[in-house]
Amino acid sequence: MNAIKMIGILLIVAGTLGLVYGSFSYTSETHEANLGPIELSVKEKKNVNVPMWAGVGSILLGGALLVFRRKP
Repeated sequence: MNAIKMIGILLIVAGTLGLVYGSFSYTSETHEANLGPIELSVKEKKNVNVPMWAGVGSILLGGALLVFRRKP
């Protein structure tokens, strides 16, 4: 399996997941303070929306890489 074929498959899978789930969230630590034995931190949960055009574009680009790849 060559690199172009793997990239095409990964783009199709990523585009499909983007369309199915539509968004993903992650947690980041923003503030931290150490006051002797006491440690304070603030965690923020952030949500990122994946645009529909990005998922469709990824699927189309992955399909194009699989269909129009160079033959050795």
